[in-house]
Parts: sequence; structure tokens; C-alpha cells
Amino acid sequence: MHRIIIPLLLLAFIPFTGQAQQNPKSITITGKILDSDSGQPLEYATFVLQKADDPNQVTGGITDPSGSFEIETAPGTYNIRVEYISYKTYARDGQTYNSSIDLGSIRLSPDVAQLQEVEVVGEKTTVEVRLDKKIYNIGKDITTSGGNVSDALNNIPSVSVDVEGGISLRGNDNVRILINGKPSALAGFGSTDVLQQLPADAIEKVEVITSPSARYDAEGTAGILNIVLKKEKTLGINGSVNATVGVPFNARTTTNFNLRTDKFNIFNTLGYFRSESPGGGRFDNTYLSDASEFDRIIEDRDITRKNEGFNVNIGMEYFLTEKSSVTGSFFYRWSDENDLTENDNQRFADGSLNSRTFRSEDQGENDNSYQVSLNYTNNFNDDGHKLTADFQYSYDDESVFTEIQENNVVPNQNLLALENINEIQTQDDILAQIDYVLPMGEAQFEAGYRGTFEKEINDYQLDTLNQGTGNFETNLDLTNVFTYHENVNALYTQYGNKYGKFSMLLGLRLENTQMKGSVDSEIDSEALEEILGEDVDLNFDKNYLGLFPTVNLIYEISETANVSVGYNRRINRPRGWFINPFPSRSSRTNVFQGNPDLDPAYANAFDIGYLKRWKELTFTSSVYYQRETNSFERIQEETGELTSDGIQIIRSIPINLSTNQRIGAEAGMIYSPVKWLRLNSSFNFFTFKTDGFFNGVDYGTENSSWFARLSSKFTLPAKIDLQANSFYMGPRQNAQTKDKAMFSLNLAMSKDLFKDKATLSLNVSDVFNSRKRRSFTQTPTFTSDSEFQWRQRQVNLSLIYRFNQAKERNNRQNQERQGDFEEGEGQF
Repeated sequence: MHRIIIPLLLLAFIPFTGQAQQNPKSITITGKILDSDSGQPLEYATFVLQKADDPNQVTGGITDPSGSFEIETAPGTYNIRVEYISYKTYARDGQTYNSSIDLGSIRLSPDVAQLQEVEVVGEKTTVEVRLDKKIYNIGKDITTSGGNVSDALNNIPSVSVDVEGGISLRGNDNVRILINGKPSALAGFGSTDVLQQLPADAIEKVEVITSPSARYDAEGTAGILNIVLKKEKTLGINGSVNATVGVPFNARTTTNFNLRTDKFNIFNTLGYFRSESPGGGRFDNTYLSDASEFDRIIEDRDITRKNEGFNVNIGMEYFLTEKSSVTGSFFYRWSDENDLTENDNQRFADGSLNSRTFRSEDQGENDNSYQVSLNYTNNFNDDGHKLTADFQYSYDDESVFTEIQENNVVPNQNLLALENINEIQTQDDILAQIDYVLPMGEAQFEAGYRGTFEKEINDYQLDTLNQGTGNFETNLDLTNVFTYHENVNALYTQYGNKYGKFSMLLGLRLENTQMKGSVDSEIDSEALEEILGEDVDLNFDKNYLGLFPTVNLIYEISETANVSVGYNRRINRPRGWFINPFPSRSSRTNVFQGNPDLDPAYANAFDIGYLKRWKELTFTSSVYYQRETNSFERIQEETGELTSDGIQIIRSIPINLSTNQRIGAEAGMIYSPVKWLRLNSSFNFFTFKTDGFFNGVDYGTENSSWFARLSSKFTLPAKIDLQANSFYMGPRQNAQTKDKAMFSLNLAMSKDLFKDKATLSLNVSDVFNSRKRRSFTQTPTFTSDSEFQWRQRQVNLSLIYRFNQAKERNNRQNQERQGDFEEGEGQF
């Protein structure tokens, strides 16, 4: 550990020249640090001078690109050490220097064990098992070069991303997404769409937290995915430029700039993207009720998405003292999105084509988000005793205008409907947090507070063309302003200790949740009850107080194997749009309506894991069980209403079902039998059972499913890499819908250029264009057979150029410092 801590302290607190003292009687010590095998100079090696009679007096410096160092100090007797990550330490005690001296060339020998470990960090994806999480250090995954964060997450064991970008953990989509340990505007406001706008190469590691400790929010019954973004810790100026072009059209440019001295660290990222992402689907709906004029409707949809956006993140970390620092950052994102969905409808009556219509939905969305963050860190000592405080304010303003037009094609070309939907959604988030850590020998005590205060306002207006007058009229039954507050105050404490080979982490979190909503509308409550079909409280104020215990245990069978056991209690709070009682529609025939009577769902989860490492193989496995009460389920039902041309209107609504039980097992393998071949695979099998009734209908179901992935990477001569990632998701079903199996394959190759300062990559995402959701939904009144593709096959060509950033093992020290990430300090 001292091989890591000492260089970091030196880099943080020692100027480039190592001038710790200005003494007229000072002497100069010079020399050069070389690799003992190759004779190559070692840049950023550290030369440490420690007074022999006073160990607290330490000075030193780091080497320049030629491996040379020059240090001014007072005459005296010193203990000297030369340190470089992945090399054996050079040490000499009791060295007396009374005059300036040139020590000549000091040659360091590679430490084979550490060398293999660091090469893994830079080149390969590796896994670390902690008491409460698994950490996947992202290697050089060239299949996601030029891609986004969602693409990268789809290569993480236990994680799957569906065709619409929805993220699930172990098959459960109620997963909490954090950025650098906190809710963040970088991850979107309750939506994963924004992750598709962030570049994959911004990720340093992903923490899969299936048994979260008490430090984390209790939100997310599936667990937590914490995305840790890169932050450069090397002294001096460094950065990178990454440019991507692709087909279908995809252009992205990201620049990273970092300036670090012994007193401050300035970091900045700029990103611009523009893309066109075609998709589409086919829906074959059969109506079983006599209420509808049609018995079958076939829809063929073509979707064109044009997205353009810009984001900037700039911040500075200032070192107040040797032990404390303040970090401030500002993030801003702007995006302009346009989605055009064209829908060709064939409508049948008594088995014959009755009519044909064409519907277009043109949606434009303008989104502005910003976030201000402040962090204070005070490390009382080098043993981990510290206090951190965080404040974060986020704001999002989203304006959406949608024009929906539907015309007859057969037997005439009459206008059926023309609607304009205006939505303005704003959200304010405030986060305040303080954490205290006190090591006590082998034990550690932690305590803290976190408060999150969220306000959402959804202003929804529907205007419909009156074909008789030729004027648009506002639909007062649906037009409304819904305001929602969610305030969560939490206190936590946890205690960890190690007894020989046995380690434990016990925690308890107390959370109070306030959910408050109000509606401003011209419609009266009696009319609304008639629309909703039930008694609904439009202005509600609910409070929930809960205790959330966590238990995490690890037993080290040997240095290369361990067994872990975890238990935690979690909560799933409904989001604002799940509670908004006013119906909103994506078409004239499909309506989504929130449910203000939704209560939070609670889950108890158990996990038993096993990890084993061999020289060339790492194997992880676990079995898990989860029981969730009041679990959410979106169900579809008839509203009893018809459109003007006789089509049933179907309503989707979220409800609390009674229980949801999930049992599963997963295994993962990272295998490198030879230097030029690396394999990474994972498999997850789970079965779940849901029980519950709604409006007299039994929505219970029981089903098993699985998903698996395999990644293989080959290193060829001339620094050429080839990689293939495959993913298979088995069939699955819920109370109403069965999803068929899905397979996808990604291929890529890359070549290092300009003495490893640049990398050129070519990748193909979804080679067989097979990433499609194929589903069959059956209810007592209708069936729907559908196929949907969110994004077609994508080909990207990317070039990344690094300045003052040595690649992979050429800068082992830089890699190790990146791995020493602290929560709240991440750079995007």
C-alpha cells in the first residue's frame, strides 16, 4: 500500500522541482531513473528524501520525460526511496549528503506480480469484490468506442439494456442509477434517456451494488448501478480528443482537458453530438369485443429520430491544506430532439379490409439542464479518518411540442384528427449530504445524513382541431398543471470490522419520505371522477417512515477465494408521471394515466456469492432471492370509449400488485489463457412469480428467463485488436405480455497510431440487425402481436488522440491514480 500512498502524497503536495525549502546552504541532488531491462527512462517516478533523525520531514520530487530529477534540500543524513508503480522500490537508508551530488542512473526492476495487475486495469475489464458491491474496472472495450454510456452498461455482468434503452439489474428494471455515488443531472431526472447522450469512454468503472450498504439511498429494489467517471490525477496539462462518425448518421466529438498542480486541479469536458437513429415496428391488434367497429388493425410504424446536443462540465479542486480540499463544478446540457413516427394503419371488419389510414406524430423536444456541485473533503489522517460534505443543485427545463395528424387513405382521404400537445416539464433537485468515517484499527465506523428535495411541474395542454369551425379548441378535460414534491430525509450509521478471515459490514438507515401532489385544472372533481372511473384525491400529502437494515459478510477461504452473504431492505417510490392522475396520450387510441393512489413498494433481498481467482481466470457467482410487496405493474384495459371512427380506446395504468418474488443465480468468468486472447462471459437465470388482482382480473403470473453474454478479444501483431460481444436474452413474460428471445452481436477492430498517442477504431453494433422486441399481449378484450426496433444496425469510426496521456502500461502511475477515486470527485 505504501507504494501507492507515498507517490500520491508527493504528487499532491510537492512542487515539480521538489523545492521544499529555500535555504542559502541548500544542496542539489540529481539523477536519472531507468527501467533495468530496457534502459528506458521512467517518467513520473518519485524520488523520496526522508530525514533520518526526523521521519516527519519528507521532501522529494518526480522525474521528467527523460527520467531525470533535481531536488534542492539542506545538507544532512537521509533515507532515500525511489518508487514507481509496478516496479520494485529502490531504498537506501542513512545516506549523508553534505554537498551537491549526481547519483547517476538508478535502475528499477519490474515487480512481476504488480505488473500483471496493472496491465489488467488498463487493458482488460476486471472485477473487485467488496463487502457491499462488485466493481468492474472498464477495460478497452472497442465495441463501444464512439458509443454511449448505455452501450457500455450493456456489457456489464448482471446488467441488461432493452431495445428502448431501459436498464435492468438481474432482470429487474427498478434499478437506481447514480453518477459518482449521487443522483445527478448527468444521468437524467428519473429517466435513462440521457445516458444515451454521454460518451462511453467517460466511464472509469461501474459499481454493481446488489446489496447496498446503509450509506446508499434505499431507493431501487433491484439495487444500484454507480457509474464512476474518469478524473485525471497526473500533474501537469493533459487531455484527449475523441471524434466519431457513423452510419446511420452519427457524429460525436468529446474533448477532455485537465490541468493539475500541487495546489489545484482544473478539469473540463466539452461534448457535441448529432445523430439520426431510424427504427420502427409492426403491431397486429385483434379486438375480441363487439363494441369495436373493427375486429383487426395492423400498424406499420417507421420512426426517424434526429438528435443534436451539447454538454459542458467544468470544475476545480482546490487544496486548502495537505489534508483538505474543496471541489466545485458546473454542468450544462442542451439538446434538441425531433422524433417523427409515421403509422400506416390497415383496419379490418369481418375479415376484410374496411379502411386504411395514415397517422404521423411529429414531436420536437428542447431540453436544458444544469447542475452546480460543491464538495468539501477533510482527511484528518492517512488512515481513512475523514469528513466529507456535499451540496448539489440541479434544474431541468423540457419543452415538448407534438403534432398528431391522422388521415384516411382508403376509401377516401378525409382528415380524421389533428391534435397539438404542448408540454412543459420543469424539475428542481437539491441534495445535501454529510458523511463521517472513523477507522478504529481493523474496524471502521461511519455515519451521515442525506436530504434530497425534488419538485416537478408538468404543464400539459391538448388542442384539437374542430373541423366544423376550422379552429383549434383546448380539451379542458385533459389540460392541467400537475405539481409534485418528493422530499426524502435520511440518517444512517454502519459499522465494519475484520476478524481474521471474516469481514462484516452492518448498517441501518432511517428514511422519511414525503410525497405531495396538487392539480390545477378547470375540470371539476365530479367530471374527473367520471373520466377516471374512480374516486381520486387530486391533492394528496403522504408520509412514509421506514427502517432499512443491511448486512454484508465476507469469509476469505484463501487469498484467491471468498464467500459473501448479503441482506438488505429497499424501497421503490413511484415517479411523478406514475402518479399524475390526468391521462396523456401517445395516440387517439392509447392513453397512459397515472395513479395517485400508488404507494411505495418494499423489498427484502438476500444474496450469497462466491469468487475464485486463478492465475489466468477469475470466476464469480451468486444466488439471490427477493420478495417485493406492493410491487408496481402496468396493466392495460378498455376505457369503454371509442374514437370518432369507432376504435376502442385502451388505457395503461400502474397499480400496486400484492407480491413479486424473484429467485435467481448468476455466474461470470474473465479468462486470459494467453497474452493475445481475453474472454469475458456471464450468465444469469431467474424465475419470478407475481400475485394480484385489479378490477376483478387476476394478473398473477409465474415465469422463468435468462440472459447471457460473451466477449472475446484478440490482439494481433502491429497493435491491432479485434473484439466480438454477443448477447442473448431468453423469452420472458408478465401478467399480460410474452416477449420472445433476442440475440445481438457487436464487432470491432482498433489500431494504435502515433506511438500509442492515438487509437483508430471501427465497430459495428447489432451486426445482424436483430435487436428487436417481439411481443404478444393478450387480455379478455384484445390481443396484440408486435415487433419493435428502437435503433437499427450502427457502424462507427472513431479516433481518439491523447496529449500528455501515456496509454496503458506506458503510464502505470497514472492508471493507479485513476483507480484511487473518491466519491464526489468524478470528472465527466
